[in-house]
Amino acid sequence: MKTLIQIQNTEKIFYTLLAIIGVPVNLVGIVILSRGKCGLSICTTRYLVAMATADLLLIITDVIFTQINYYYFPVCFLDITPVCSARSVLMNAATDCSVWFTLAFSFDRFVVIRCQNLKTKYCTGNTAAMVLATTGILLCAKNIPWYFTLEANEIIDNVPWFCVVKSNYHTDLIWVGFSWFDKVLTPLLPFGLILLINTLTVRHILVMSRIREGLKGQSKGENHSDPEIESRRKSIILLFTISGCFILLWSVFVIKFFYSNIKGLISLTIPEYVFQQVGMMLRNLNCCTNTFIYGVTQSKFREQLKKAMKYPFSSIIQLVNKQSN
Repeated sequence: MKTLIQIQNTEKIFYTLLAIIGVPVNLVGIVILSRGKCGLSICTTRYLVAMATADLLLIITDVIFTQINYYYFPVCFLDITPVCSARSVLMNAATDCSVWFTLAFSFDRFVVIRCQNLKTKYCTGNTAAMVLATTGILLCAKNIPWYFTLEANEIIDNVPWFCVVKSNYHTDLIWVGFSWFDKVLTPLLPFGLILLINTLTVRHILVMSRIREGLKGQSKGENHSDPEIESRRKSIILLFTISGCFILLWSVFVIKFFYSNIKGLISLTIPEYVFQQVGMMLRNLNCCTNTFIYGVTQSKFREQLKKAMKYPFSSIIQLVNKQSN
């Protein structure tokens, strides 16, 4: 019992900090990237803005409306059954979009790095908008059935309160099939595809490095610049940092999924419960890492961030100077 209380206290602090940090961080990322002054292509910018938007929605629906609501407001309007059911749909849709937008971005960077012939046709702003819009619409439609998997736990003054899974969810073949489809679609399939994309990209980089080293070895020792590798450096850094962080933070969640289904867990022991909750916390942490990655890897993003931080103070100074004059 003491262990469970400690876990809940840890989660309460973690999700509170995640909400306080995650919302403004993603908002800042969306605003700065949307201005288009970070030296990134329109295609890349649209993917990054979409990812930040999905992450922000996930923080709102999962961290704030679910976790923060549970710890600070045990009973509020969010616990009315129709609202609770709608919240479940939005939370699952935001999770799917966050994962699949990361996959779409990873594939786009893979095309830029490896498929030069396809690059000019696929890596455009219009293609990115079409991919993101189509993916978002399909994922939102796919999550609508979640609304009908829940029912009221209590009826108080003719108002249905709280959400519990319907009794036939685990036995009805249609719902069982939907549950497996949902788990495979997110995160198993994109997790595997991102691993594959990274593996193929690393292999391509190693092969091209050997070829270029061989060509340089045939020269007379002159110090030749390599503009092609230099131009793709940012794409490689963005791909590996964002997709690598995604794989790292989702790994515990995916391992727990395989462990639970192989062992066929009905009830959890304390260590299994801790492992499960840590997986959920790391998964949600992924929602506020990308903006930090942009700040570390992209110099122009840092410049825009500094300007944004200085803007309120410079505006106040200008206003004071005008009034004094």
